[in-house]
Amino acid sequence: MTSRTTVTNLSESPVGDPAVPRYEITEWRAEHGVVAGITGREGGFDIGLSSADAIDVVLGRWSALRESLKPGFSGLVVSRQVHGAEIATHLHPVDGLLIAEGLDGHATQLRGLVLGVTVADCVPVYLVDPNSRAVALLHAGWRGVAAGVLERGIDCLCGIGAAAPDDLLVHCGVGICGGCYEVGCEVYQAVTGRRVEGPALLDLRAALIERARALGVVDISVSGWCSAHDAEQFHSHRVSGGMAGRMLAYIGLPVT
Repeated sequence: MTSRTTVTNLSESPVGDPAVPRYEITEWRAEHGVVAGITGREGGFDIGLSSADAIDVVLGRWSALRESLKPGFSGLVVSRQVHGAEIATHLHPVDGLLIAEGLDGHATQLRGLVLGVTVADCVPVYLVDPNSRAVALLHAGWRGVAAGVLERGIDCLCGIGAAAPDDLLVHCGVGICGGCYEVGCEVYQAVTGRRVEGPALLDLRAALIERARALGVVDISVSGWCSAHDAEQFHSHRVSGGMAGRMLAYIGLPVT
């Protein structure tokens, strides 16, 4: 099954919204009716609640983001992330903004509900089952990858739609690339299972691809954007020395 795996480049394209800079996987909207993308940083757009901007300004950006996703979506769910592997399946409609606790992934079959994770170098992983019309979104930093967030996410999505991994589409979105992410040997081994001497470059998206392939996922795509060397478009924790804002990665099935 893994020998059939294909990995393609699938970069998010600017939406052209003057109020809310967004980049979306336009192919998924056209082919599967799925809205999936990420906010950018143009114009100082930052949805991080620890932003240096005034809280009313940040909350105004959240409101503008929600408005930009209407009329297809009435609800948005996000979480206070903990760099773990806990994932929630959302079974009930949400009207407005729902903030959950201690989650690093979300899944649903509901229409009209946007799933969101915040990122600024960590990789957002988008999952779609085009047959059962189920979607999931994962926050995959090195700790989450090592803890098995991808494996948990795939298991969760397959459980919703009674699908198999080879039914799914998996996209590794905007995150720091392997050429920009140097880590210590302990981190490298935790993610890859391979030992190195001293610091090494870690490609989180390559590690996610390897894990998805091992589970039997056939259709994997990878964003060509890097949050570090494309820092004019996206926030990067590493480039900023820990002072970066946050983007919101999102996915959902719009009401038709």
